[in-house]
Amino acid sequence: RGGVPPRHNPEFTSVELYQAYADYEDMMELTEELVVEVCRRLHGEERVVYGEEEISFERPWRRVTMNDIVKEHMGFDFESLSGTEEEKLSEAKRRALSAGVPKAAGLSTVGYVLNECFEELCEPKLVQPTFVTDYPKEVSPLAKPHRSKPGLVERFELFAVGRELANSFSELTDPVDQRSRFEAQAAKKAAGDEEACGVDEDFLLALEQGMPCTAGLGIGIDRLVMLLTDSQSIRDVIAFPLLKPE
Repeated sequence: RGGVPPRHNPEFTSVELYQAYADYEDMMELTEELVVEVCRRLHGEERVVYGEEEISFERPWRRVTMNDIVKEHMGFDFESLSGTEEEKLSEAKRRALSAGVPKAAGLSTVGYVLNECFEELCEPKLVQPTFVTDYPKEVSPLAKPHRSKPGLVERFELFAVGRELANSFSELTDPVDQRSRFEAQAAKKAAGDEEACGVDEDFLLALEQGMPCTAGLGIGIDRLVMLLTDSQSIRDVIAFPLLKPE
């Protein structure tokens, strides 16, 4: 049946912020502080009931890398892959398909396969607040390369009750690296990928002038309000719903 899905809406409310001389770990601390304070003011404690689940916002929240949580649910460690890039990709696809992730067959890199396995096998099971960290570079075109893990970026997403609530990363401040990633995204967009972005020349020009180490954070207000008010449909919490003309 048509209409607005219970968890998704094309128009949504979010809070976004950037902090100079900070990284994604600082943003995890800030996210915990913000959400816990809102929960205390609403409920007088750090726990809420959502449907049949009791959700605890007591700090610290769980922090787990994407690779480690996929390993928990698949029983396979993507970091153990060896050989040529083609051999690694072939083995990653084989493992994903045997775990029940059919979309992996059409993916072009190990990073994409890892991300698909996470979304299919892990995300729906993240009930308590969890920071999933260290994403593949391929799925994070604006994030800074990880300081110690090649091929990954310094990014996290916050999940609770099986859905994403926030997204954050240490910002990429290298204009040469950023242009290369934009061009890769533009090629994907030209090939029909609706989620890919193009080359943003204004943004690149700003980076070329100089940008300090910075972290950014975005929190989905509608989904957070759903969780804090035990609302099962996003339609119940949209502040400015789009209405049909009379």
